[in-house]
Amino acid sequence: MTDTVLAPPSGTGTPSTAPTSLAPTPRGLWRRARWYLAFLVALLIGAVAVTALGQDHSYPPLDPRSYDRDGAHAVVALLERQGVTAEFTADPTGSPAGPDTLVLPEPDLLSPTQLRAVAAARHRRLVLIAPGPAALTALAPGIRLSDEDGGLPYASVHSTPADCPVIEAARAGSAQLGGMLYTSGSRGEGCYPRGHGYSLVSTPGAGGDVIVLGTGAFLHNEQLPKDGDASLALGLLGSQPRLTWHLPDYSAPLPDGVRARKTFGDYIPNGWHWAYYQLVVAAVLAALWRGRRLGPVVSEDLPVVVRASETTEGRARLYRRAKARGRAAEALRRAAGHRLAPALGVPLQAGVPDPDALCAAAAARLPDRPVGDVRALLYGPPPTDDTALLRLADDLDTLERQVRNP
Repeated sequence: MTDTVLAPPSGTGTPSTAPTSLAPTPRGLWRRARWYLAFLVALLIGAVAVTALGQDHSYPPLDPRSYDRDGAHAVVALLERQGVTAEFTADPTGSPAGPDTLVLPEPDLLSPTQLRAVAAARHRRLVLIAPGPAALTALAPGIRLSDEDGGLPYASVHSTPADCPVIEAARAGSAQLGGMLYTSGSRGEGCYPRGHGYSLVSTPGAGGDVIVLGTGAFLHNEQLPKDGDASLALGLLGSQPRLTWHLPDYSAPLPDGVRARKTFGDYIPNGWHWAYYQLVVAAVLAALWRGRRLGPVVSEDLPVVVRASETTEGRARLYRRAKARGRAAEALRRAAGHRLAPALGVPLQAGVPDPDALCAAAAARLPDRPVGDVRALLYGPPPTDDTALLRLADDLDTLERQVRNP
């Protein structure tokens, strides 16, 4: 019955307990947001950790300060152990002339003015690593790139015999050479031949000799133990009591006519490699998840059978807790109208009876109840309190009983 659904649990006309507020409480907000806050804290901790780990120095390849595999700190440490004084400079033109060795890892990054200044300094030994045509013209006249075969003057780096009379190369023997290839010129001597050129060329310079290297791979920390790389590095860089190593400025624009030699991997940031691995793992896990074999559909009985009266009472309690008297009254009136329409012979239109027809039919069945009273009962305003709601439920039940038994 309708009055049973909406009656308070205590059986009295008024609720026995104070109404429950729907305003959010601090405890409820905390329970609802704690997992989001935990995720945010974990994300912040991860960001701080990544930032802290990323603050360590990241050096370019062949940097004498780098302990990485492609750094050159090991050869500098060996030279210092033999008594060579090592200095690092960002301006190769500021180093004083004298009995020293100047190493230029990227001579193509120097401007024409800087190249002329280095040539005029008359260093006892000048070591050029993978120089281009402009650096060769200014610092090693007569030496040029070996391109007789019409292709790129470049060879892969691997163990190569010296095969030349240069003392340092002959003493070192085979080494990890390759890279750019050069001609020896009329006065130079070529070592480590590869195809139509040499990976190492020694030629007389203004103040001493100039060593042109096609690659600096044999100077890397991980390459020194291989073949005669350590002997060749110490012989070429340790012939003078002082070593000056130029630290190139890779952010500076290249001089006119000089193009950087980059591979496809140079355009991919280092962090993207880890992202690629993570995407591969995620794709594999997604494939395993979606590719698992599902068994046949199995029908099972419901574990619990809930009676209709319990469902109705539970819904009524929810309406009462939310103070939704208007929704409860609308549900009661709609249900009463659906039950009265068949008894009065009023057809349903779009699932609901016509209000005018339903009220007129009910008033015709009950002469002592005017149409206005019936309309106010079935389609009137919502009740203002629980007492009015209970009275509405009783009036609807009475109306339905009188219509069925006039």
